[in-house]
Amino acid sequence: MILRMRIRIPQHRPPRYTARMTQPAPSLAERGFQSSPIAQLILAHRQIVQANDAAQRLFGYDAAAMVGQSARLLYSSQADFSLIGARAEKWLASHPGYEDQRFMQIADGTICWMRARGVTLTPQDPFALTIWAFERAEDRGERSVDLTAREQEIARHVVNGRTCKEIALELGISHRTVEVHRARLMKKLGARNTAELVSKIIVVS
Repeated sequence: MILRMRIRIPQHRPPRYTARMTQPAPSLAERGFQSSPIAQLILAHRQIVQANDAAQRLFGYDAAAMVGQSARLLYSSQADFSLIGARAEKWLASHPGYEDQRFMQIADGTICWMRARGVTLTPQDPFALTIWAFERAEDRGERSVDLTAREQEIARHVVNGRTCKEIALELGISHRTVEVHRARLMKKLGARNTAELVSKIIVVS
C-alpha cells in the first residue's frame, strides 16, 4: 500500500518592513543643509519644499507652517512677491545665480530688510527648482539712520523699482508728496541717484 502525502514547502517571503525600517537615515548633505548657520529654503515653482533650522528661526515659522506654502508667505504684499519674482526669474534664465536686497515679512508681521541669494538647479525653467539663502542686512552692520514710518513705506516701494507715480497710486497720496519723501530719503542716506538710494535703504524696526 502506497501512502501519498502532500508536503507543503514553505515559500520564502520577504520580511515586512515598517515605515520606520524603510525610512532612510538623513545623509550628510541633508544634515548639513538642515543645520547650516545660513537660513536656506528650497523652492519648487516658488513653493517651499524645505526650510532649514536657520530659516525657521529667521522667519519665525516652524517647518510645518512653511513647507508646502507659497513663498508669498514671506512677503508683505502680493505686488512685492510678483515684482521680485519676475525680476529674479528673468535674471536666472541667463545667469546661474541671483542676488538682491528686499523687504520680507516674518511671522509676527515685522517687515525686515534682507539680503537674498538664489541659484537655480533647472536653468531651462528657472523657478522649477531653486535654493535660496537669506540674512538680515542689519546683521552685517549695514544699519543706517532712522526713517519715519512714511519714509520706510516709501522706501519699500522704491527698492522694488516703483516710480513716484506708481507709489502715489499705491498709497493713495499725491505724486508730489512721494517726491518730497523720496528727496528726504536721498538726503538722509547720502544717495546721489536712485541706484545709490536702493543700495543704501535700511529699514529700522
